[in-house]
Amino acid sequence: MPHQGGLVQTPNGAWYYMAFTDAYPGGRMPTLAPITWTADGWPQVQTVNGAWGVNYPNPLPLRPVKPLTGVDTFAGTTLGPQWEWNHNPDNSRWSVNNGLRLQTATVTNDLYRARNTITHRIQGPTSTATVELDYSTMRDGDRTGLAMLRDVSAWIGVRRDNGATRVVMTNGLSMNNNWDTSSTGSEIASASVSGGRIWLRANADIRPGSGRQARFSYSTDGVNFVSLGNALTLNNNWTFFMGYRFAIFNHATQALGGAVTVRRFELATP
Repeated sequence: MPHQGGLVQTPNGAWYYMAFTDAYPGGRMPTLAPITWTADGWPQVQTVNGAWGVNYPNPLPLRPVKPLTGVDTFAGTTLGPQWEWNHNPDNSRWSVNNGLRLQTATVTNDLYRARNTITHRIQGPTSTATVELDYSTMRDGDRTGLAMLRDVSAWIGVRRDNGATRVVMTNGLSMNNNWDTSSTGSEIASASVSGGRIWLRANADIRPGSGRQARFSYSTDGVNFVSLGNALTLNNNWTFFMGYRFAIFNHATQALGGAVTVRRFELATP
């Protein structure tokens, strides 16, 4: 149901109502509907058979917009506008220079409290995110990876402990309605990895409704992917209104000093 909106006027003088439509687990979608004015001056949304229309004619001039899908190699020295930090970042601990370098900025075993976690909107109805990650400069206790991030979360990534690295899938991270962490999750499956480079993948089904799932896999050559762990059942409750996002993280559990470099991010739809 659309809600929490306001009136907008187009350059040609027509009035529309801008609202946000609940479409969880993906989040809220902007909805623009034409209005008419009643005899006593009240705006009235133009409905179709007594309800909001499935679509309305576009009242605005078309402008080319870069799609959400495609490849980002983090060329140059700045982030594109499609990226958003989960917390205010520590700007001394990340940089872009033909790759996104994420130094550890937080010592914690709680992903929700880790700073410099960077997120990207998910393309519906289903899409797949693939991250190419250079983990060769991690330190013992570091955790890095790709997450499906919301109040019920899961991730696939690399952890380094006692000089050894493993790719792991962790499920069951959760927050309560006060935005406090209620679970930091449990490791579901793992495999030994080496060589300093890995490809991590999350496939997300965010069609509105319950029971939608995300699944995780990894590759050591960028071609052949291996499923790891179990599926995350996405929460479609409205409380955390921003919806699910793909998230790339790197944090320490012992001491700061490690870093990873994101070489490539790709978002693809079927």
